[in-house]
Amino acid sequence: MSHIAVERNRRRQMNEHLKVLRSLTPCFYIKRGDQASVIGGVIEFIKELQQVLQALESKKQRKSLSPNPSPSTPRPLPLPAKPNHSPIGFETVGDVGACCNSSLADVEARIAGSNVVLKIVCGRIPGQILKIIAVLEKFSFEVLHVNISSMEDTVLYSFIIKV
Repeated sequence: MSHIAVERNRRRQMNEHLKVLRSLTPCFYIKRGDQASVIGGVIEFIKELQQVLQALESKKQRKSLSPNPSPSTPRPLPLPAKPNHSPIGFETVGDVGACCNSSLADVEARIAGSNVVLKIVCGRIPGQILKIIAVLEKFSFEVLHVNISSMEDTVLYSFIIKV
């Protein structure tokens, strides 16, 4: 009898923890409601947060080492294949994505199913998100989801855009 009670308590705790994980993770990371999908989505979200943290730490270190503003150093993309460099500063990676690193912003675009994931890391400027969304809508892109993360004076904008 105690084994049944212990197992019931374990399942209850597991379901409570999964509810918390689901509530802390943006909805587009979780494809279905089953436990494996929730855990897989949380893993992807944590990986993305680690990339953001790494980019912000790198930017902070560059800023502390160099008193003069300089172009940001390109960081490796978490995309497959070898990048091809174009003359305008974009790195293309097969048909799946591209990135552009400049002194103003680091921009990465990836195709994810029928959507495009657009990530922009840049300095914080008031009203900037509204301008970005206005430009995307001007070009008839439908913004499905926006996620904003910031640390001090740096911000990461993540967009899910319908193709």
